[in-house]
Parts: sequence; C-alpha cells; structure tokens
Amino acid sequence: MPITAKICGLSTPETLDAAIKGGASHVGFVFFPPSPRHLSRERAAQLAARVPDHVTRVGVFVDPDNALVESAIDAGRLDTLQLHKTSPTRVAAIKARTGLELWAAVAVKTRADLDVAPSYTAAADRILYDARTPDGAALPGGMGVRFDWALLEGFRHPMPWALSGGLDPDNVAEAIRRTRATLVDVSSGVESAPGVKDETKIAAFLKAVAAL
Repeated sequence: MPITAKICGLSTPETLDAAIKGGASHVGFVFFPPSPRHLSRERAAQLAARVPDHVTRVGVFVDPDNALVESAIDAGRLDTLQLHKTSPTRVAAIKARTGLELWAAVAVKTRADLDVAPSYTAAADRILYDARTPDGAALPGGMGVRFDWALLEGFRHPMPWALSGGLDPDNVAEAIRRTRATLVDVSSGVESAPGVKDETKIAAFLKAVAAL
C-alpha cells in the first residue's frame, strides 16, 4: 500500500501550500483554544478554500461539544474529524450526527494502552495511535512526545490506523519501517517553534515518506 502523510496544525496559507505541494494526503486544522495551533472560523475558512479536492481536510478536536463541531465543519469544509480524549460512546454520537469519517486518538505509553483501541471499532473509522503526553499537560498532542514503536509489534489492529507522536523528518522512515504504518501524522516535528510550521521541514518530512 502507498504510504501517505497528514500535516497537522496548519495555520498559514504558506505552510498549507507547502504541505499540498509536498504531497500530503491530509491536512489538519486544530479547533482547540488552548492549542497554539487553534484556528478561528475566519482563518479556517480562508485555509479550507485553498485545499484541492484530492487532499482530505481533517478537523482536530478534544472532546468537543456539538456547537464547536458543527461550526468547524462549516468553516473548515471538513471531510474527517479527529477526536482526542473522547469516549467511544461520544465518538459514535458525533459520527451519527455528522456522517463524517471519524478518527479516534488512542494515547499510548505502555502496551496496556493499546487495549483501548478495540472499544472504538463500532464508533470510529480509524485509530490514531498518539503518544501519551505527561500528566497535567495542557495539550493531548503536538508536544513532540513519542512512544516506543516496539509496542505495536505483533499487535492485531482492530481497524485501519495511523501513527502519530514525535515524528519528524529524521525519524519518520524508521517509524514506518518498524510499525508498518501506511499513514503518518506530524505536527510539532515540522515546526520551528510551538504552532509555527516550517516550510522546509514540511518538505523534508514529505520527501522522506515519499522515498519509501
């Protein structure tokens, strides 16, 4: 299968264009006010208008209410919703309400954390294995934290999945070889500062993925 990549937390036309030019299959727009990558309705609409039809627009949320989801879908022309810290029951309710593709993020630090994944089988379309952030952290992701990829070795994935957490241009090839991921997701690994995407790093990450 071809390996594809999502560049997450995009917030400027220039970096969005770099992701599209580099061959990203998915672009991520964050709708979570505590995050330095959070988008207003106006900025989301501006960016969404630049995304061609062959690139999937993913909205990223943390246990959102219906009003936020609906506003973001409208502004960001979202194709897919990525939900962090959201229960299977709530994921299923959002899917039923919106009819969109749903990704459920599973925070991973130990092998036992993977046991949560099957509970999303009837609710989500894809699992996103992300690194568990430190206790008390303000954000559920986008902090450059990675988990031990060996945890995925021999694991029977209950559904389609993607790999996230601490990926960058230098380690993404190794991550893909070790986990056999066919979809990888990066945010802080292509930034020069929190929330500030770097066009050169975006290009390097996508080049590394394309070379496999």
